[in-house]
Parts: sequence; C-alpha cells; structure tokens
Amino acid sequence: MSLFGRPRQEKTLRAEAIEPTRRQLLSWGCACCAAAALPVSARAAQSPAVQQHLLAARQAAGSDLLAYLKLGEVAAPPAKPTGLSIDELMALPAPPPGRVFDNLYFVGSKWVSTWAITTSDGIILIDAMDNDEEAQRIVDGGMQKLGLDPRRIKLIVVTHGHGDHYGGCGYLTQRYGARVVMSDADWTMMETKLEFDRPDWGRPPKRDLSVNDGGTVKLGNTSLDVIITPGHTMGTITLLFDVAEGATKHRAMLWGGTAFNFGRQPNRVERLQAYIDATGRAKEIATRQGVDVFISNHNGYDEAVEKIQKLKAGGPNPFVIGEDATQRALTVMQECALATMAVWSA
Repeated sequence: MSLFGRPRQEKTLRAEAIEPTRRQLLSWGCACCAAAALPVSARAAQSPAVQQHLLAARQAAGSDLLAYLKLGEVAAPPAKPTGLSIDELMALPAPPPGRVFDNLYFVGSKWVSTWAITTSDGIILIDAMDNDEEAQRIVDGGMQKLGLDPRRIKLIVVTHGHGDHYGGCGYLTQRYGARVVMSDADWTMMETKLEFDRPDWGRPPKRDLSVNDGGTVKLGNTSLDVIITPGHTMGTITLLFDVAEGATKHRAMLWGGTAFNFGRQPNRVERLQAYIDATGRAKEIATRQGVDVFISNHNGYDEAVEKIQKLKAGGPNPFVIGEDATQRALTVMQECALATMAVWSA
C-alpha cells in the first residue's frame, strides 16, 4: 500500500467556517446537496443574465442529466421546497448494493454514496456514510452481499470534510485498520471548526494521510488521480481513475462536492468563483483524458441507485454516459453556478 502526492501546483487553499441553521438542512439540504441560500428576489431571478445561464444549463442537461438542474434552484428558487428532507432520506431503506464495473461497486444509501474500488492489494473506499451504524450496516453488510471482504479495506478517501462523508470512518478504521485520506485544506477545517454538523453524523477522524492537487492515491495496481475542486469545501477532492468491463476500459471522474452550500457566508463569491473555475478546469481535464463515466457521492445527482437497477436488467452499462454527456454534466453545474453568481451580483 502506498500514497504518493506530487508537489501541488496551486496556492494553499483555506477553509472557512460556516454555521448553518436547521432550517437550511432541507430538500437535499445538508451540507452536500443544497445551499444555505440567500433570499432571492423575483426581479433578480428573472434578470437576463440569470435566465441566460439557466437556459444554457437546461440545454446542456438535455433529457438525461435533469438531476443536476437542482443546482439552478439557488438562483431561481421554486415556490415550495422540493424533494425529501435529509431526515426522510436517511430513514429510507438502503437500496441493494451493486457491482457497477469489474473493479467498482456501490455500497451506499439513497441519500449518500460509498464506492468500493478493488485493487490487487486491497480495497479503496470513497467516502464512509453518515455514521458508524451505517458504515457497519450499509457498507460492511453491502460488501459482504457482493462477495467483497471488508477486511481488505486499506484506504478510505474522504472527498470533503462534511459528516455525511466521513461519519463512518470511526467504525471502519477501528475494525479494519483502514487509513483515511483527505486534502490538507479539509483536514485543517475539521480540526478548527466544522462547516456543518449534525448529532447523527459520526465524529471527524483524526488527521491521517494528506493529498493535494496533482497528487495520486495508489494501492496495488490502481491509481486515483486527485484534483482539488474547491467551492463546496475549499479542499474538495475529485478523483479520476480507470474502470473495467472485461477487456474494455473506461475513464471515470468522481466529482467530490456538488452543491453551493455557502450562500450566507462573507466569502461566498470567492467560493462560488472557485467552483466555476474548478468545473471549467475539470472539463479540460475530462476532455484530455477521455472521461466517459461521471459519478457523484450523492445519488440525487448521478442517480446511481436507478442506474444499478437498469444494469441488472441487462443492456448497455448506464454508467457509461460518454464523453459528450460528461462535458454536458460539468456544463450544467458551471452554468447553474454562473446563474447563482449573477443573482448574488444583482
């Protein structure tokens, strides 16, 4: 097992503290799925600049990427909240786990995802659910249903420092001795002041392995390339790696933090601009690397649960969305962010 990080090429990122209210945790509304939104006037939402970006987002979404348009509701809020609350989502029965590719497995909930990547030297987990109970029941139990041995878990890459992604690290590290990998920026944020917290989230893990922009997480025959995509947190990790279907390989991008969850903070413009820049950079990287699989750590965006059901029914793998759809997904995210910036600047 090894972890190698190349020297970072960008300036140090800093995390800022955020204190949300309970009311802000609604309708995909935790730290990871909606903004702690500023009030938006109807006039601002209907401004030409906002509408231009929202139209571009809708056009990019087509009929297959509609879930990402949820981000546009920050700029043009619906009359009533849509979707379920985080409490309702967490209470839903866990969906069946599933093998997505020969080396990639879904072991998450309807609310938040954990991904397992198998390697020649053990298993890498991407994120760790909300708490220890979920880690044991959903991750551990799901892996066993899929024929994976949880004792082979060697690394947990936490995409960002919010409790619905690190909450189950305690169980997994204590039971299996797994090491935890995060960005320097988010380790620091968690050590100083949590951006978001809930009583049903596990406690932050102790600082362990760090990786920064341009780094690589390696285990056995598998490498995960790391890019820092700030905004959701200032140290959000997005990963690029190969997945296989028999002799066919695909390049996957797992986006580490999607929503604009910082709307009431003094540095909101800085963070949103960082997000806009990150999506633009990710589009360039995805083009160069031929990314044709684009996944998330929340089912509410990539619809992994529904795709696994389709996969089990046979036919083409629905996770292989193609290079064009990957570009369009990132475009939807960027255009919704640009619409939000236009509202905040109005």
